[in-house]
Amino acid sequence: MTRTDLPPTRDERAHLLTFLDYVRDTAVAKCDGLSEEDAREAPLPHSPLMTAAGLISHLRWVEHYWLDVVFLGGEDHTPWTAEDPDREMRIALDVPLPRLLADYTGQSDRLRRLVTGHDLDTEAKQPVRDGVRVTLRWILLHLIEETARHNGHLDAIRELTDGRTGV
Repeated sequence: MTRTDLPPTRDERAHLLTFLDYVRDTAVAKCDGLSEEDAREAPLPHSPLMTAAGLISHLRWVEHYWLDVVFLGGEDHTPWTAEDPDREMRIALDVPLPRLLADYTGQSDRLRRLVTGHDLDTEAKQPVRDGVRVTLRWILLHLIEETARHNGHLDAIRELTDGRTGV
C-alpha cells in the first residue's frame, strides 16, 4: 500500500478525499502484521473495548452511518443500540482481523465512488442534532477527524501490545 497526503489536483474534493484515504490507509497499515490475539488485546486498563479489531470495526460502521444513513438516508444497519452503544467494538472480537480490514477497505472503496457523484454542498437526507442537515463536505471533514483521532489510539495500542511504533 502506498499512502500519500498529496492530492493529485488542487481542488477541494481531491484534498478531502486524499486526506480521508490517507487516514484510512494509516489505520489499515497500523494493523499490518498484527496477530489475531494481539488484534483483540485491550492494553489500556480503563478501556476494555479499545482493541485494534474494535477500532477497525468502529471506523467501518461510523463511515456506514455518516454516508449511507445520514447522507443518503438509507436504512440504519449499524450494530450499536441504546442498550449497547459500543457493540461494534464488542462484536469485532469474534471476527477475524483480515475480514474486518477487508470489510473496511471494501466499504471505503464503495463510499469513495459514491462521494464523487455528489457536490460537496449537498445536504444530508437525514438531519443530525437539532434538525440540522450537514453537508457532504462536513461529513468528509468529520470522517477525517474521527479516523485520525482513532489512528492515535491505534498507535498507543500497537506500541503497548507488541512494541511496534511508527507507520
